Amino acid sequence: MLLFLMIAYTFYIVLKVYISFAEIDFVKKALSGSAVVLSPLKFAEAGAYKIEAQKFSVVSSLFDLLLFFAWLTFGLRMLDAAVSFENEMLNAIVFVNAFIAINYLLNLPFDLYQTFNLDKRYGFSTIDTKTFISDQMKGAVVMLLIGSGLIWLISAIIAHFENWWLWGFGAIFVVVLLINVLYPFYMMLFNKFQPLANAELKNSIEALLQKAGLASSGVFTIDASKRDKRLNAFFGGLGKSKRVVLFDTLIEKLSKNELLAVLGHELGHFKHKDILKNIALSAVMLFVMFAFFGNLPLSLFTQLGLEYKAHLLIVSFFLFSPIISFFMMPLMGAISRHNEYAADEYGSECESKEALGSALMKLASENKSFPLSHPFSVFFYHTHPELVLRLEKLGVDVSTKN
Repeated sequence: MLLFLMIAYTFYIVLKVYISFAEIDFVKKALSGSAVVLSPLKFAEAGAYKIEAQKFSVVSSLFDLLLFFAWLTFGLRMLDAAVSFENEMLNAIVFVNAFIAINYLLNLPFDLYQTFNLDKRYGFSTIDTKTFISDQMKGAVVMLLIGSGLIWLISAIIAHFENWWLWGFGAIFVVVLLINVLYPFYMMLFNKFQPLANAELKNSIEALLQKAGLASSGVFTIDASKRDKRLNAFFGGLGKSKRVVLFDTLIEKLSKNELLAVLGHELGHFKHKDILKNIALSAVMLFVMFAFFGNLPLSLFTQLGLEYKAHLLIVSFFLFSPIISFFMMPLMGAISRHNEYAADEYGSECESKEALGSALMKLASENKSFPLSHPFSVFFYHTHPELVLRLEKLGVDVSTKN
């Protein structure tokens, strides 16, 4: 079993690297032709960023492979020997948190390069060192508190139920639902929320919400520009906690009609119950993962030189789950891309196809999103169709230089 999992993880990484190189080659060839969607300058800049990001992904993926083998060959045994408490629950909490902390520290150089080098050079990241450290500390505290509670919960379930994976799946699925409800409040730890000050825009948004039958707890803006210049908006929460959240960068760059068209697109997801569908798909993925890890043979842990214990089962989830999620993503991506076309249709009906098309082109330009991708990249990674295809479906001339 151990050999099979090692081969499967290696294949997963090799496939990721291959897709990255295929994407790099694809973008280089596209750059040698005529620009589409974006102006020639923006097209070239977005392509250059895409190539650098893919090269960075290759290095990161190879490091993940190295780290994976390090954990399996000696890391887990060393950590298991270093963490030894008589209380199994305490042992699990310390062991798993230590595992997460070590992985975080080893991957920190990649995060620093992404934030302070790559994204800075391309004009995305505006975050300063103080804010970055503050964000990391807040995230660590939240992870420690909530993560420790979840580790204790899963360890208790493993200890008391023979078919622990069924109960574990149910418990974690409930947590996923709670996260969707509490997400806006989590975001408030990192961003300053303010009610939308523009009364005219607020009234138009509320009319749009009322037409779609969505009850919201308010329309807010967040000061996203202190960290990043990318444009975005989202509907956060479930039920009565649902709120409309606009990045200040989005309000600055889009016209009223364009912004309403973008929100109309998001409302299309609400009208078509895509959020509930995504939760259901996540539940299926989670169930498959728990079924797999709940039936791992004892021989796997013997081959690792370890005992079959709760903390090692939980860590095995972290180590091997990327394989399962990666090969389930094409199905989830295909469903998501289908939903995006339907949401585009609804968004264009809320305003106009021209307004939504113009907004999508501005989003691509400001976010330096290259409008074309290799089919392999689309198949495995993309939750949205290629921008060129979305614009063509809206009847927008993709050759227009903006």
